[in-house]
Amino acid sequence: MKTLLVGVLLILAGCSASKQETPPSAIVFEGAQLIADGKTAQENSAFVVDNGKITSIGTKGSVAAPAGAPHVDLTGKTVIPALVDTHTHLGWAIIKTGRIGPDTYTKDNLIDHLHRLAYYGVAATQSMGIDPGETPYEVRANPVPDAALFHTAGRGMGRPNAGPGQPYWKPVAYAIDSEADGRKAVQELADKKVDWVKIWVDDRNGTVPKLTPPLYRAIIDEAHKHDLRVVAHIYYLADAKELLRAGIDGFAHGVRDKDIDDEFMKLMKDRPNVFVIPNLPDIGTGLQDPAWLSETVPPAEVKRLTDTFQNRSPADVKKATEFFAVQARNLKKLNDAGVRIGFGTDSGVTVGWTDHEELTDMVTAGMTPAQVLTAATKTSAEIMKLDQLGTVAAGKSADFIVLDANPLDNITNTRKIAKVYLRGKEVDRAGLKATFVGP
Repeated sequence: MKTLLVGVLLILAGCSASKQETPPSAIVFEGAQLIADGKTAQENSAFVVDNGKITSIGTKGSVAAPAGAPHVDLTGKTVIPALVDTHTHLGWAIIKTGRIGPDTYTKDNLIDHLHRLAYYGVAATQSMGIDPGETPYEVRANPVPDAALFHTAGRGMGRPNAGPGQPYWKPVAYAIDSEADGRKAVQELADKKVDWVKIWVDDRNGTVPKLTPPLYRAIIDEAHKHDLRVVAHIYYLADAKELLRAGIDGFAHGVRDKDIDDEFMKLMKDRPNVFVIPNLPDIGTGLQDPAWLSETVPPAEVKRLTDTFQNRSPADVKKATEFFAVQARNLKKLNDAGVRIGFGTDSGVTVGWTDHEELTDMVTAGMTPAQVLTAATKTSAEIMKLDQLGTVAAGKSADFIVLDANPLDNITNTRKIAKVYLRGKEVDRAGLKATFVGP
């Protein structure tokens, strides 16, 4: 009996020691300049992350943490919330080779794109309307480490042969010829529980027919019956006005053919929940630093991109400048009026680094760095109904970027990434980079 008792005590002692040796799950991050909401910087901050969540936040020395919790010194760094990209087209381009084809949309390729977004500090993304089959829903339901969360609109809707895809990859969008077609497509998407419905209302510079008002009114009506929001790809001011009258929930682009007018602004004022994702045209702000691009883009592709940008003709430069200018004026007018401005890149062939290019372009258009950071974090998380993302705050998911400089001083400082944390775990950026371009 005595021997048995000693054995039991030893076992219990071993269990107790084992318990005490288990490292705490909490981590204290302290010393950084914290831009918790995208707007203002808090000096000498501290916050506690436990099991993927931020449990408390304050200043260094004032935040209580479990005994034994390790401290991560971020003195000299700036912390911002992870980005939320509300407009991408993922899974098709094989970025290492630049190839796109009907066979390239695969689970592995889609996850590669989500890894690339994570590398650049994107916590979640909304894929906009060219996701075929069951793969997107499987990836959405099963997030993987070191990857952005994935939301999908499934298959978008346009007129026959008017959606994206030709001639690069197999067309995916629903071909809508009647109101019944539109309602049936919405019902199928509702069964898939898409995150929102995407429609294309654009004639592609006069080359294809547009969804007509009766067709998109039926789509919007059916979507709202299923508690789904509808987001429109647009180009023309006249279409944007009519879509607002039809009950559209958001625009996947700004107006691009002319300056918006007072009538449009009144329609927007009457619909304060409608959001605009600018998706400004590329003016090359990401191509001015080839070394930065080389972190995730193969050398041959970096050369092709930079050569194309640098060798543009004067006529092409003038056209691109004017095209950017009209959208920049429209964005500033909307932003100044308090319209909900989201953040998106429309990326699919170039993924991740374009998010930081878009941040720069939005500042170039007239928004302040604080306004742009808010659009790319808090507002976009709200647009996607991701209440755990968008800010660094107690109770939120621990998704944040550690920067070497303050983006409120210069928005290009978002590119100076020291670390990325998603869902409380540090992203293995070095490991990802090796898979993108090699060691």
